[in-house]
Amino acid sequence: MQATIENAPATPGAAPAVYVNIAAYKFITMDKLDELRPQYQEICARLGLKGTILLTPEGINMFLSGTRANIDEYLAWVRSDARLADLEVKESLSAEQSHRRMLVRIKKEIITMRMPLIKPEEGRAPHVEAKTLKRWLDQGHDDNGKPVVMVETRNDYEVDVGTFNNTVDYRLKKFTEFPEIIEKHKADFEGKTVVTFCTGGIRCEKAAIHMQNIGYDNVYQLEGGILKYFEEVGGAHYTGDCFVFDYRTALNPQLQPTETTQCFACRAVVTPRQQLAPEYVPGKSCPACFDKH
Repeated sequence: MQATIENAPATPGAAPAVYVNIAAYKFITMDKLDELRPQYQEICARLGLKGTILLTPEGINMFLSGTRANIDEYLAWVRSDARLADLEVKESLSAEQSHRRMLVRIKKEIITMRMPLIKPEEGRAPHVEAKTLKRWLDQGHDDNGKPVVMVETRNDYEVDVGTFNNTVDYRLKKFTEFPEIIEKHKADFEGKTVVTFCTGGIRCEKAAIHMQNIGYDNVYQLEGGILKYFEEVGGAHYTGDCFVFDYRTALNPQLQPTETTQCFACRAVVTPRQQLAPEYVPGKSCPACFDKH
């Protein structure tokens, strides 16, 4: 089902939100990528869309921004491919296009994990819907009475912008570190229900499947990731915002852009408070890299 947020509250003084920003992925075998790429390039150029599309042998991943009419036309075209007929989309609105250019790339994996035996299309890990997860967190346990533990699969700089309360965060520098780390800590989760999560669902889906493969008994992925959770239940049990990979940098639980930004020089996340520091010079430096120039 396509998610819509047409009535997202406007930020005081902000221009009306006129662009639709979508995030979507699906694990499915895809071939003839060299033939598909120009087709995606052509329709995105014709519709004036901006963003990134990754075409891989294991599926598709996309982050795109455009007008409502053009996004709807694009999605109708994508779903005309029987393999993607049930593609689910997460949406947010903005006054500007959330990306500056359009890229269609061919890669080996939707998200690099370097675990070739993981094939999500052959069977997903159990997933938990946002409303169910909120209920579990409200009551402090799952429906079987087991404690619920949230496990981050995102990189450390993303986590620093915001995350679920009392989450397990291994301070990952890159997702390829996750398999080894989670295997070492398997004993920490005995008797507990584990919920992996990420921005939109890709990393936590792969992570949960890997955890099942190495013997975790009760592991779920958060369906649709943080963005879907925000859309359906808001910011309950979550502190901060959600890092996104576009010019907006971060979205709050109302799926609105925040004042958080990234340093042009080192790409570190710079919070509104850090932007008050003398070391923050837009386009040149921030507190994380000022002494390295």
